[in-house]
Amino acid sequence: MNAQKVTSAKPKVGGAIYSASYGTELPKNAIDELSSEFKGLGYISEEGLVNENSPESEQIMSWGGDVVASLQTGKEDRFTYKLIEALNVNVLKQVYGNDNVDGDLETGIKIKANNKEHIEHVVVIDMILKGDVFKRIVIPAGKVAEVGEIEYTDDDVVGYEVTIDAIPFDDEGNTHFEYIQKKTGGNGGVEG
Repeated sequence: MNAQKVTSAKPKVGGAIYSASYGTELPKNAIDELSSEFKGLGYISEEGLVNENSPESEQIMSWGGDVVASLQTGKEDRFTYKLIEALNVNVLKQVYGNDNVDGDLETGIKIKANNKEHIEHVVVIDMILKGDVFKRIVIPAGKVAEVGEIEYTDDDVVGYEVTIDAIPFDDEGNTHFEYIQKKTGGNGGVEG
């Protein structure tokens, strides 16, 4: 046992979640700068990031009630986070689809809400762990599966709770990759 191996996660300064077109070259470690193809999705809510990555199985029973086998029937890999920069065009494209958002704040933003299917894209999530250790999650084929209810109230910010399905990407059926690496020198860009 080693208490120094216990950690928590904070977002990287300047943003923690990035999106790029499907097929963009993937980062291969936790510390290299992302290419300019990756667009930042800004602040996420204090609830942070949730990853559902649990196998589902079915128990096979014998006559008499003994469990004789357990068969894996599926394994979803989903990420949920709430984007709270409602005026960020990249966030709006993540929520409504690239082809459904045009313009910018200066010229005006037009959003089309329709039933066009979201396309797969690359999602990268950067965070800082205890002791200037960087963690990067790379989702090569992420697809928006759900967008939560959008609330407009006086006492909270407008936000978009997004659930991303990580689709199998390669011949091995990998749905995402995680890289963890210690960065030497500096405070590592820890938020807060």
